Parts: sequence; structure tokens; C-alpha cells
Amino acid sequence: MESLRFSTLVSAGFILCLIGALSWVSVVAEQEVENLSGLSPNPDKDIFVVRENGTTCLMAEFAVKFVIPYDVIALNGIDLITEQAALSLPRGAQIAGTCGSSEAELHVSWSNNAYTFRLYFSKEKRTVRRDGKTKESEVWKISKVQLVYDTSETTHFINAYNPGKHTASTHHLSALVTPAGHSYMCIAQQTLTLISSDHQKGITVSMSEVQIQPFDIKSDFVFSESYKCITDQRERLEETLPLVLGLILGFIIVITITIYHFHLKMTAQQPQLPCDRSLYKHM
Repeated sequence: MESLRFSTLVSAGFILCLIGALSWVSVVAEQEVENLSGLSPNPDKDIFVVRENGTTCLMAEFAVKFVIPYDVIALNGIDLITEQAALSLPRGAQIAGTCGSSEAELHVSWSNNAYTFRLYFSKEKRTVRRDGKTKESEVWKISKVQLVYDTSETTHFINAYNPGKHTASTHHLSALVTPAGHSYMCIAQQTLTLISSDHQKGITVSMSEVQIQPFDIKSDFVFSESYKCITDQRERLEETLPLVLGLILGFIIVITITIYHFHLKMTAQQPQLPCDRSLYKHM
């Protein structure tokens, strides 16, 4: 009986050790992250990398700014007025992340965890109809954006009323939809509005110079082929269209002048020979 009890205890201990080891491996995998923002020539741009099993599974580059409204007591000591705190994501922030086949996350914290910015990614299949045929394609997107902030942090929140931590999140988000196997790139600024737990205030998140890929990275520290946002494509078209139109107009002008000179040459009045031969001596 004692032998059986000892065997049971050993088995239970082994299982607990195994669970602990697996949990430790999972934590290590989640913490295998790198902040490479120092490599960016733009001081406002951050570069984050999440790696699992020695390979890159998520990469993100972006410049992000936040505008956060908060309450302060008015000068009369009775009323509340709303101020705005404007801040950017600083270099040297702490990051964490997870990767998966269909879901991934990136968490960025700074100022002693007074702020935490979270991006949630998901991959899904969508049905697309092209050329009269229905095809199934795989895409990834940002499914949720969240910001946790503490109004007791006095660097940006000055004399905040009832200071404390609040959480602002998006709802039913489907942003940066990108074909699977590609990175998303957008130089132009994009703005999201998050709804805060602080009396439903609207938090503005502005992201620019974005390149993100949370799935299917083929080479270590290298983005896959980029899928450019519509705004960048439109701006590029607006930049090149005047040049193309100018070249076409110049070509039309050259052709018109050439035809005009050719016409003048062909229709120029030819000198007529006199009918009276006696007039030849005067020629």
C-alpha cells in the first residue's frame, strides 16, 4: 500500500514538474523579443521583433502618437473641464508578444507600466468573387487595439481629477487587411479611435510609417513582399500623374509643331517661270 502511495506521489510530482517545464518554455518563448528602435534613423519610429524557436515570427515598425482626454477641476473648484495629453511611444519601451498559426499579439509598455499599447492580430479565410468565379483567399488583419494608461502619471496628466488606470479599446475592428504571406506597408498617417473606460472618452491613436507582418515570415528579420495601403497608392498616383500628363502634352506640342512646319513647307508658293522668253534675261 505504501509502495503504491509512493508511486502515485512520484507520478504526480513528475506531472507537476512536466507542467512547470512546459510553462517555463512557454514563458521563455513569449519573452523572446527584441526592441530594435535604435536602428531606425527616425527618432519617432520604433522597430519590434518577436521570435520563437530562434526564428522571427512577428515584426512591426511604426511611429505612433496618442491624444488622451482627461478631466481636471476648473478654477472655481467645482466644475470639471477636459484637457488633452499628447504623447508618443518612446524608444526603449519594454515589449512582449506571442505568435501562432492564426492569432498573434504585440504588447508595448513604458514609463514603469503606466502605459501599455497592445495590438491583436488574426488570420482568416475570405471568399472572393473574381471573373465570375468564387475563390477562397487567406488574409490577416488587426482585430483589436488596446491602450492601458494611468492618469496618475504626472508627466503628461497634470492635476488629473480622480487619477487611476483606464483601458481604451476598439470594438469590432478589422484594420490593415493584408493577403497572407505579405507584410502591410503604409507611410501615410492612419487614425483609430479607442473608447476609454474613463466615461467613454475617445482616445485618438495615429500611426504612420507602418510596416507590420505577424504571420508567415520567411526570412529572419526580413519582411516579406509588402502590400501597400490604398492611401499610399493614391498619393503615388497623384505624384506621377502630373509628370505623365506633362510628357504627353509635350509630345503633342512637338508633333503639332512638326506637322505645322511640314505643312508650311509643302504649301509654300513656288516661283513661276515667265511665259515670255524675252523676260528670261531679267531673271
